[in-house]
Amino acid sequence: MARVRFTHDFDYKPTPQSTIGYKAGMELTVKRECADQAVAAKKAVELPSAGKPADGAE
Repeated sequence: MARVRFTHDFDYKPTPQSTIGYKAGMELTVKRECADQAVAAKKAVELPSAGKPADGAE
């Protein structure tokens, strides 16, 4: 999973039968494959993780 901000509208097709549409300005966690495709297409930028560090440190 990866956290991204979509800078342009982006359609992600996880399977040939489905499409997930993301609007410009949305900031959320998506599957790594989706993030990689969106960043490669210059439709999104990757953000730092919004979660806590795995070791529990703050």
